[in-house]
Amino acid sequence: MSARTLLAPVAALVFAATIAACAKHEPPPEPVRPVKLARVSMGETAAMTVFAGEVKPRHESELGFRIAGKLVARSVDVGARVQKGAPLARLDPSDVALQAQAAKAAVAAADTEYQFAKSEFERYENLHGLRFVSASALDQKRNVMNSNRAKLDQARAQQEVAQNQAGYATLVADADGVVTAVSAEVGQVVSAGQPVVRLARAEEREVAIAVPENRLDELKGAKQLGVVLWANPEKVYPAKVREIAPAVDATTRTFAVRVAILAPDAAAQWGMTANVVLQGEAGSGIALVPSTAIYHAQDGKPAVWIYDPAKRTVSLRAVTLGGFREEGALVASGLASGEWIVAAGVHKLREGQAVTPWEGDGAPSPAAPAAPRA
Repeated sequence: MSARTLLAPVAALVFAATIAACAKHEPPPEPVRPVKLARVSMGETAAMTVFAGEVKPRHESELGFRIAGKLVARSVDVGARVQKGAPLARLDPSDVALQAQAAKAAVAAADTEYQFAKSEFERYENLHGLRFVSASALDQKRNVMNSNRAKLDQARAQQEVAQNQAGYATLVADADGVVTAVSAEVGQVVSAGQPVVRLARAEEREVAIAVPENRLDELKGAKQLGVVLWANPEKVYPAKVREIAPAVDATTRTFAVRVAILAPDAAAQWGMTANVVLQGEAGSGIALVPSTAIYHAQDGKPAVWIYDPAKRTVSLRAVTLGGFREEGALVASGLASGEWIVAAGVHKLREGQAVTPWEGDGAPSPAAPAAPRA
């Protein structure tokens, strides 16, 4: 077989391969992306503002001894619940007990002197009636009696002070409450007025929040006020503003506000994190949408992806935001009630892209359009 006969089939194969390589391949069709949808509902959202704060007692006192001394006993620790009049701590009573005894003895001595001066005055009064002593001698005995009576009154007052001092050696609770701090230990010498125990009263609770100066009017004009604990978000406690600081904090530029819980229960413990919710008037043209549905275009303006159930495609539409909440974003304009928007994955979509509603976990989706009849 000649060389020309062998090269002819090889050339045909090479030509066919070249033609196949130069042919244009059609790109594979773009997969239809599943998206999570949310339905727009207008006019069911009230203007609401949330401030985070901490549950605190309204009355919290630093309790200390009225006298100085050595701490010999402490009956409570942090977290202890006490009743009014319960002993909290005790000083060494030796010195004050001796002072009380000395004051008692001083009263007995003053009383003896007064009784003697009184008897002398009565004898001189009888002698003066019989003209045996002069009036000046009687006046002298009267002055001595009055002076001793005043000394007796002074001694009795000093005795009461000494007895009170002896009672001050025991620190007692001035109201029902909970011990929130302890500042002294047994064996420590404390001065008069030095804090030993911090006691928070149990009857009233409130939430301390910081309100920016540009949002103080929202607080004053709130239609309703409630407190929600992070530990129990299902329950809303009615509340009211009790106190607004008269001056703004120089560092944070916020006003310190105390919101009283009107009906607290045992679940509202001190130190818990709580939200103060301000409920305003309902907005007829405001929609609450998921925060993840907000898409920021290249110009920085907010927008949302609108889903068309008939075409099963999405299109971008600019909207006006009215603020953000913990549960979502408020859209003031740009949406209509009943429309469907993409609630997640908005930064992976493009204009006119075909999508399909994701129906997992009971996610809402529009009903598929009816097929045309033949």
